[in-house]
Amino acid sequence: MLSKFILAVYLALWLSSCAASLAEDPYMTRALQLMSETPLIDGHNDLPWQLRKQFNNELNKVDLNTLETTHTNIPKIKDGRLGAQFWSAYVPCETQYKDAVRQTLEQIDVVHRMCQKYPETFMFATSSQDIMEAFAMNKTASLIGVEGGHSLDSSLGTLRTMYHLGVRYLTLTHSCNTPWADNWLVDTGSEPSQHNGLSLFGKQLIVEMNRLGMLIDLAHVTVKVMNQVLDMSKAPVIFSHSSAYSVCPHKRNVPDDVLKRVNQTRGIVMVNFYNDYVTCSKTAKLSDVADHFDHIKKVAGAGIIGFGGDYDGVTRLPEGLEDVSKVPKVVAELLRRGWTDEEVKAALGNNLLRVLREAETVRDSLNGKNPDDVPIPSDEVKNTCRTSYGYRNAGPAHSLSTLALLLTLALQALIALTPS
Repeated sequence: MLSKFILAVYLALWLSSCAASLAEDPYMTRALQLMSETPLIDGHNDLPWQLRKQFNNELNKVDLNTLETTHTNIPKIKDGRLGAQFWSAYVPCETQYKDAVRQTLEQIDVVHRMCQKYPETFMFATSSQDIMEAFAMNKTASLIGVEGGHSLDSSLGTLRTMYHLGVRYLTLTHSCNTPWADNWLVDTGSEPSQHNGLSLFGKQLIVEMNRLGMLIDLAHVTVKVMNQVLDMSKAPVIFSHSSAYSVCPHKRNVPDDVLKRVNQTRGIVMVNFYNDYVTCSKTAKLSDVADHFDHIKKVAGAGIIGFGGDYDGVTRLPEGLEDVSKVPKVVAELLRRGWTDEEVKAALGNNLLRVLREAETVRDSLNGKNPDDVPIPSDEVKNTCRTSYGYRNAGPAHSLSTLALLLTLALQALIALTPS
C-alpha cells in the first residue's frame, strides 16, 4: 500500500514538472518578449464583414468583449498580442455595378465606430507613426484596407475619398474582374482575361495610388497583374493575405519568381492561415503555416515576410490557430526553427512598417503632382445601373497626361529590355 502511495506521489510530481515545463516553454517566453518590443501587424482581418453578416453593422447590439461567434474579439486580441490590424472593408463581388460604393463606405464607417466604442482597446491609425504611438499606449492600431477594386466603381475620385476616410490599402480585385484588372481566377482558366492584366485605366490607378500613398495590395490578382504592378509602382507593394505557391500550388498564392521580385522591390507577403491556401486541403496544422514562412524566407529573405491571417474571412483554420489569440504560437514555432530575433521582429511588424514608410516617402516626393481626374472611358463601364453625366461634354477620353503615362510606361519597358 505504501509503495502505491509513493508511486502516486512520484507520478503527481512528474506531471507537475511536465506542466511547469510546458508553462515555461522558452520559445513561447521569447516570443512574447519579442511581441512586447515589436508590434504584431496583421494584414487582413474580416471582423467588419462578420459584423455586417451577423448584426447588420448594428454595433449597439454587439459587445466585442463577450462576442463568441467570431475568430476575433477583444480578449482574443489581447491574448494574441495584436499590435496593429488592417481591418478589411470588404463587400461581395455581387455588389459590383450596383451598391458596392455605398456598402464599402458602410464598412469603413463600422471600423471607425468600433474604434470609437472601444477607445481603451483600439486606436484608429493611418500611418506608420500612428501604429507606433498606439503600440506605446498598449492599444491595437486600427487601419483599413478595401478588399476589391469593384468597391471603387472605377472612379479615381472614389479612391481619393476613401483615402481621406482613412483607407491605406486597396486590394486591386477580389474574386472577380473589374473593368480595369483581371482577378486570380483567370489563372485557373475558370474565367476569361478581360484586360491581359491591367487596362490603361488600371495603370492610371496604380500611379494615383502612389501619389496618394495608398498601398497596392496584390492578393487576389493574376500573375500578369502582379508583374505589371511590380514593373511600374514607385512604392513597395503588399500581398495582404497570400502564401507561397511552391508549398501549396493554389492560384491565390505567390509563385517563387514573384517572391524574388517582391524582395527586389522591397515589398511584403503576409502569410494567410486559410487551410486551402496552406496545404491545398481542408485540414492543416500550425507547422504547415510555419513551412510557408520558412519557404518565403529561403527564396526571398526574411525581409519580405509578414502575417496576414485572414481571420473571420475563412471557414477553415489550422489546428492550433483557431482564432487570433493563437498567433503567438506561430512566433514561438519560428524561433524553435532557428529564426533569429531580428528575423522574427521583421516578420512581426518591422517589414510592414518599412513598406508603409516608403509608400509615405513616395507620396511626399509626389506632393506637387496634381490628382489624376481623367475618368475611365464611358464605354468600358456602360451598364444599366450607371448614368453618363459628365461624359457628353468631356474632351477625349484619354488626355495628354494619360498619353504621357503611356509613353512613360513604354519607355520604362524599353529600358528594362535594353542590355546593360
